[in-house]
Amino acid sequence: MIIAGLLQTSYGNMETMARKKKAKRFRAVTAVKELARERVGAPPAGKVVLEKKKKPEKHKPTLGKLLGESE
Repeated sequence: MIIAGLLQTSYGNMETMARKKKAKRFRAVTAVKELARERVGAPPAGKVVLEKKKKPEKHKPTLGKLLGESE
């Protein structure tokens, strides 16, 4: 029977209690950051920085490049 097969299935030891989570260790840095976020607010999200200075070309354009750009 199908029912007999279901009775034999096991999902581990169901009689034992679940373990408690281990308390996290106190760290001063995280405590200070949490207080600062509560008082001041979360820091702004990161932004993409565009290139401030584009480096000039090292060599003058060749005649072939100049003629190719004009067309």
